[in-house]
Amino acid sequence: MTGTEELVRALAERVTALEDKLAILELMTAYGPAIDSGSADAVARLWTEDGVYDVDTGVMRGHAAITAMVQSQAHQGWIGGGCAHMLEPGHVRVDGDTAVATCKSQLIIHDDDGFRVHRITANRWELAKIDGEWKVTRRVNRLLDGREEARTLLAAGVRA
Repeated sequence: MTGTEELVRALAERVTALEDKLAILELMTAYGPAIDSGSADAVARLWTEDGVYDVDTGVMRGHAAITAMVQSQAHQGWIGGGCAHMLEPGHVRVDGDTAVATCKSQLIIHDDDGFRVHRITANRWELAKIDGEWKVTRRVNRLLDGREEARTLLAAGVRA
């Protein structure tokens, strides 16, 4: 292989890695607007058909369960009162057609006193690239309220 061919190959690999990370970050940041607008199908489509959303309050498996959560009376109450799901940029590690992203998120709600942070969670997103598109296979959220499991989740992401 010539020097030029090697350079082009190396640059192509770097561009692919950057495109993958950007696609994953865009997927993650699409969650907030979709969930806060009540766009249940858009939220569910972020996951694979059999994807898992594991929140400290329960586990949802598959599109139907994720859609039902968005359409639930509880979630619709958050939307009706004013809420925002805010995610920080994730720490993304890509390994071929799989990836792990780690971040923190906040749920901000509106009440009679204005806006307040209702909860802050550690997040681990496990993803797979399927037919050229990144999808969530499993997302785990744990409250950052002093529990060891939330710190362990964050630490595992930076070691991944």
